[in-house]
Amino acid sequence: MTSIDKAKLAVRSPADLIAAVPYLLGFHPAQSLVVTAMRGERLVFAARCDLPHGDPALRQSADYLVAVLRRQQSEAVLLLGYGAPEEVTPAVDAVRAACADAGIVVFDALRITGSRYWSYLCDEPSCCPAEGALFDPAASAVAAAAVFAGEVALPDRESLVGELAPLTGKAREAMRLATARAEERLVELLAGAGRRDLPGDWALRAAGADAVAGALARRDAPERLTDDEVAWLSLLLAHVPVRDHAWERIDDDERQLALWTALLRRVQPDLAAAPAALLGFAAWRAGRGALAAVAVERALQACPQYSLALLLDEILRNGVAPAVLDGWPQFDQPAGSRTRCDPV
Repeated sequence: MTSIDKAKLAVRSPADLIAAVPYLLGFHPAQSLVVTAMRGERLVFAARCDLPHGDPALRQSADYLVAVLRRQQSEAVLLLGYGAPEEVTPAVDAVRAACADAGIVVFDALRITGSRYWSYLCDEPSCCPAEGALFDPAASAVAAAAVFAGEVALPDRESLVGELAPLTGKAREAMRLATARAEERLVELLAGAGRRDLPGDWALRAAGADAVAGALARRDAPERLTDDEVAWLSLLLAHVPVRDHAWERIDDDERQLALWTALLRRVQPDLAAAPAALLGFAAWRAGRGALAAVAVERALQACPQYSLALLLDEILRNGVAPAVLDGWPQFDQPAGSRTRCDPV
């Protein structure tokens, strides 16, 4: 689910809506069903799923989307199906039926195939001809406004996945060596912990707080973090109190997205769970649902039982709005440390 609070785009026609959707999601959808919800005259969020196939999948997808719409207190929806008619029509019909049962108004339902769109609710030749209405998203004022506002629409979801992929080549080798140095530094830190801090928890917390503060101070230019700084922070984030210290400091400031994205790409893959989950949380708070979902996938690839990622996955699947965390509090977690892939 993607919040639309950040993207204040004036949508006045079906062509405008089609042009806006890639910027709301962050990528151009294909073989997809997109639901945009309205309260009054405002689009408030967009949700996307792959086109379902077969009756069980159709019912499951429709029930899921309607549950999200109810949770968002949606008054009306606009449906967009991307693909061939034989794939799009059953999905749109299933969601329309589920919306009718739930008392949710379907304002319009569109199929987008190639450079044409068709409405399932309008058969007026002047606006919805039988051969489909031509549209050119690149020529839309909505697209121009989105680009001017700094919104990005990648070619497809795979491109978004690639934006978070680990660095390779010389950069990866440099990070491998930096992580080895950081591991030696961590051993020294724990060995030097005082007798009152025998497990090293407080030493880890102090070092983690310093590392997190240093990274956040350069959120506008995360590429300036050295390999050694990134490696050190990645090891410290593997410990729950340090990760939670960083988690507490994530708000809806989109500048944190660049920081956590850069860290995620640079850290060693077996240390990716914490920065990926933190990026997922930052993206969700900023209303970037698609980015949050991909980040959560990266976290669960690194550690399938990582509980923060599982929590975020549930939040995203249930369409929970970031507004529930307005006034996000500071909190403390019990002391404790974890290995690279302990379930937490």
